[in-house]
Amino acid sequence: MQESALWGWIGPLAVAVFGGILRFVRLAEPKAVVFDETYYAKDAYALLKYGAERAMLGDAENPIADKRLITDNLDIFKDCPSASECASFVAHPPLGKWMIGVGEWLFGMTPFGWRFAAAVVGTLSILILARVARRMTRSTLLGCFAGLLLALDGLHFVLSRTALLDIFLMFWVLAAFACLVVDRDRARERLVDWYETSPLSAQGPSLGARPWRIAAGVCLGAACAVKWSGVFFLIAFAVMSLMWDMGARRAIGLREPYKATFARDVPSLLAAVTAVPAVAYVLTWTGWFATANGWGRNWEQATSSGPAFFVIDSVRSWLQYHFEVLGFHSGLDDYHANMSEPWTWPVLFRPVSFHYPAELPPSACGADSCSQAVLGVGTPALWYGAVLALLGLVVRYVASRDWRAGAVLLTYGAGWLPWVYYATAQNRTMYLFYMIPLVPFMVLALTLGAGLALGRADAAPARRAAGAAVVGAFALIVLINFWWLYPVLSAETIPYQEWWARMLMDSWVAPAPK
Repeated sequence: MQESALWGWIGPLAVAVFGGILRFVRLAEPKAVVFDETYYAKDAYALLKYGAERAMLGDAENPIADKRLITDNLDIFKDCPSASECASFVAHPPLGKWMIGVGEWLFGMTPFGWRFAAAVVGTLSILILARVARRMTRSTLLGCFAGLLLALDGLHFVLSRTALLDIFLMFWVLAAFACLVVDRDRARERLVDWYETSPLSAQGPSLGARPWRIAAGVCLGAACAVKWSGVFFLIAFAVMSLMWDMGARRAIGLREPYKATFARDVPSLLAAVTAVPAVAYVLTWTGWFATANGWGRNWEQATSSGPAFFVIDSVRSWLQYHFEVLGFHSGLDDYHANMSEPWTWPVLFRPVSFHYPAELPPSACGADSCSQAVLGVGTPALWYGAVLALLGLVVRYVASRDWRAGAVLLTYGAGWLPWVYYATAQNRTMYLFYMIPLVPFMVLALTLGAGLALGRADAAPARRAAGAAVVGAFALIVLINFWWLYPVLSAETIPYQEWWARMLMDSWVAPAPK
């Protein structure tokens, strides 16, 4: 890597600041409880007050709690004779809601407060992706290109401004991947040092403590503690790290690289992808364990017979709760107007309407009819380009076994193929925004393709200029496409005709068929 380390930070930080400005400007708009914020913003507030989720006033037909929040009335919880009667059954672990709660604790129970944490992790994910792309390509320019594309993706932008869980899942998955890429480099450096300074052996050295892999385990545990779908990435990353270890020991010429991997590397790998994530996951449930307010907690029974029984009964109740959540997810097939099938996600066939008020005064936009929308949809130029880039990576991996292509393809498959299975086997209710953990890896596919288009640093000037023109033109198209969609991503009030002009397909407007 020829660029200075300083520019390796200045460039990605500048791109992250740009993306952060986009996300924080007008973050409190719309002043409404948007889509599933009706669950997660209020659950986060309950965690702050009670340590566990709590039953709210009203229901879907009469959202009393939502109406009170918008008028700054925080009297939104039911009054119950006992904690167990007010406990709320929730379908996801608590970490994402705790993260939302940080913003509410800092800035109050307001739209800005409950969206603050999403905007922070959305911005940080731009920086992380720029840095990991730089490490994978050995180019600060390509790292900044990756960060810029992520900053300009519509779905990433919308979820960075909404109090939903999926942006936090994306953040922890990306952070885990970045840690493993650093671990890969560090492990190879240590193997090379051993090769150059120590007597040769058939299996090579043990690499001892690998803090970056342990950090990846913490991040993967955190991903699972946001949504259980994080487990698919945990399995994929364990396989990926194992393959990288095998490749590293084979690359330095060991006579028994595979046996060495299982003897020297697998024990620490198993600890990093089992024990470490498990501990991280359990710690996020501290509020449930420490209070009487959680669903199925059985606090009086647990505290009736001493510390040992408290632990045993608490674990039993906690596991029973998990079985109930598993049953909920297995039977989730209710119709929703914005639901879609996973094989349609890469082409953005059906976005998710997060916000579209039924009535707006004509004076709001100076036209006869006005619209104010938050549409959860990716930037089409980026997503369609990513489909081609991913197909190109398949060819590249088959032809050259490029580890970077393999890592991106494995992660994309881990995040997408399980939903294809659930759609065919269970007809589960699903939405486009389930793709958000994969958007950084779609961007990495485009970045690797951009690196091929640019050519090597020592390529002919004409070759480099042509490649730079292609890559620059693509980045400009993505920027223009994002700018065109921006009003319907950010709840700007515009004439109805302008809103309609931005609907790429009829399916962006029509409800999903029953």
